[in-house]
Amino acid sequence: MADEQLTPLLKARREVIFVENKQQLQDACVALAELSGPLAIDAERASGFKYGQRAYLIQVARQGGPLFLIDPASISDVSDPNDFAELAAVLNSSTWILHAATQDLPCLSELGLHPRELFDTELGSRIAGLPRVGLGAVVEHYLGFSLAKEHSAVDWSKRPLDPSWLDYAALDIDVLHELADALRDDLENKKKLAFAMQEFSHLLSFKPKPENPDKWRTTTGLHEVKNQVGLAVARELWKSREQLAAKLDIAPGRLLPDASISHVAKTLHRTKPELASDRSFVGRASRNYLDTWWEALERGKISRDLPALKLANLGIPNHRSWPVRWPKAHKRLICTRHNLTEVAKNLEIPLENLVSPETIRQVCWIDRDSADRDDIVRELRSFNAREWQIEFIADVMVESIRTSQEFEPAPAETDKTESEG
Repeated sequence: MADEQLTPLLKARREVIFVENKQQLQDACVALAELSGPLAIDAERASGFKYGQRAYLIQVARQGGPLFLIDPASISDVSDPNDFAELAAVLNSSTWILHAATQDLPCLSELGLHPRELFDTELGSRIAGLPRVGLGAVVEHYLGFSLAKEHSAVDWSKRPLDPSWLDYAALDIDVLHELADALRDDLENKKKLAFAMQEFSHLLSFKPKPENPDKWRTTTGLHEVKNQVGLAVARELWKSREQLAAKLDIAPGRLLPDASISHVAKTLHRTKPELASDRSFVGRASRNYLDTWWEALERGKISRDLPALKLANLGIPNHRSWPVRWPKAHKRLICTRHNLTEVAKNLEIPLENLVSPETIRQVCWIDRDSADRDDIVRELRSFNAREWQIEFIADVMVESIRTSQEFEPAPAETDKTESEG
């Protein structure tokens, strides 16, 4: 809709009840249990401010009832699921409506909260073919409201919570029931509702990726460290930062930025005063915890467990190396991606929602000049492709593999595939 047609929505249109103690939580549970239908749910974290991904506000509502803004930090200092057992009894037996469910499911799961079924308005909007799928854009498209989003990156761990923040939080669930209804109608009209429902069912088993033991290697600027001792220093600094961040419950980058870790790993200071006087060694904890960083620096210097300059590849090789080292696999990848892109365009669904880039690479890596459809289907299922996806892509992949060695891509298409992350 054009901007002049949008209606600004500045405050929730129904009663908002703030819940900050166990009695109020019990009252909220009773009120929610008396109503029926799906639950609109959202959660606010303090990403970038705190160490973990704890929920600092949970918004819950049923159609026809008030909007409950639940403060879990005030109810339970340690986020004990037992303190939210009554809430779980109400929520876990219902369908949830969320926007970008994968962002909120982990922190809600920590409190013992799990949906029976869910409807994700962000993922559904992708399948519907919307070009922008943020909550504000989707609400504008379907409902004609403009939502204020200026508080999306605030520190939700602060108390007391600013009233304007609570207004923002309430709006996020005030619109979800109407949005889900409109999106469902659109998906049904486009004959995509069955696709979306399979995706939502798949989300019920969503779990964040396991912690990478070599996560320290993702430190920004570490590519400039060219020796093993420097890498060992970076690893020890990163580990010390993680331990301190967990202890203080502060986001690691707020204590010591990645740039400081990489700088020390390159410089390898000889004395503690030299480290203290280095103006490129910055961060709010760079001087208050100087002993911590110096001890990490010394451990790295004398470590016998020196990291390899490059990690051994335990999976398939990085696809950027395929054109030179595995040209036939590269041809399969380019041809398959080209043909699947056309399918995605015809369906008006982003390619990554039709099939993940990693799945395409896994199937194309296998050395073969032809493929049996049953084999492709079996492989796709092993990579958790949904049945609706398999229906559209299996035959295309079979044909792409068969004809791949004769395929001649445009240069731009090759560049796009090689730059894909």
